[in-house]
Amino acid sequence: MNLAKLDKFHKTKVGFLVFGFVELAIAYGFASLSIDRGNLWWYLLALIFLVGGLQNLTRLIKSLIHGTNKSAKA
Repeated sequence: MNLAKLDKFHKTKVGFLVFGFVELAIAYGFASLSIDRGNLWWYLLALIFLVGGLQNLTRLIKSLIHGTNKSAKA
């Protein structure tokens, strides 16, 4: 799968859902590592993936409310 297809999929409702949950799962993993090992880099990575996952889920909710996914039309 090339990057153009992946980007097109990411801008769909299902893509937002999949990427959101995957990023939240990765954030959970990094948060667990950071608590266990006390490394600040793990905290930073957990925060980055948490923000990314929340952004994707916010975009999903916006696309569900507005009925169409305007970012996929670009």
